[in-house]
Amino acid sequence: MKPAWITRLLKRRTADTTEVAAVAPETRFYAIGDIHGRLDLLQSLLARLDPECPIVFVGDYVDRGEQSAQVLRHLFDLSDVSDRQMTCLMGNHEEMLLQFLDMPEYTSRLWLRNGGLQTLASFGVSCSDDPDDDQARAVAAQLRRAMGETLIDWLHTRPLTWTSGNVTVVHAGLDPTRPVDHQHRQTCLWGHRLFPRTARTDGQWVLHGHTITPAPRSENGVISIDTGAFATGRLTAAEVSPAGVQFISTG
Repeated sequence: MKPAWITRLLKRRTADTTEVAAVAPETRFYAIGDIHGRLDLLQSLLARLDPECPIVFVGDYVDRGEQSAQVLRHLFDLSDVSDRQMTCLMGNHEEMLLQFLDMPEYTSRLWLRNGGLQTLASFGVSCSDDPDDDQARAVAAQLRRAMGETLIDWLHTRPLTWTSGNVTVVHAGLDPTRPVDHQHRQTCLWGHRLFPRTARTDGQWVLHGHTITPAPRSENGVISIDTGAFATGRLTAAEVSPAGVQFISTG
């Protein structure tokens, strides 16, 4: 016979355990992880995917890799002319780029030291990693001209989340204590201290990038697909369907 304290402990653990619902999107789709300026990997991965299936990109198209300008223009062109359903979410690196364009004297150090120098170079703009205010403003003006207002406007309008059935795609993560449609922008772009340690209780799965993982994984209501493409050569797509989750990676 179990002691009473063991019985109480087991009951408490059972009460604290949240049953994870099965993955149930409304339709099969792909989600592609952080690209970070690797156009070569993006093109290689896209060639391996079903052209009829919708794609969601989790953000972080720029910085660190050498082809940020080319990646942005490629995604912009695809979203404009492609027959397939395509959604490009906002990532924290796109947010940093846009903040640099609007407030270069306040944001240059953070962005340039987190891959912004490579993005500038891809647009044909040079800069030191610690410009003074006047230099930062001049560089931001050059970048704005190189990008063009159409591409900048497109970046500004990138959504934070995309949902199909009980699967929500976001760049960094969600606050597990708040409904999916009541999340703070900062959380979607930079993550939350409780994610993914605390399970959601609404049956919603969260698919995200932002945090590099050695291998993609799907467990406990969370699907993680940032495999550090800029450094590892492995760009990952998750194929999500009512049958489950499968991963396709380059390299």
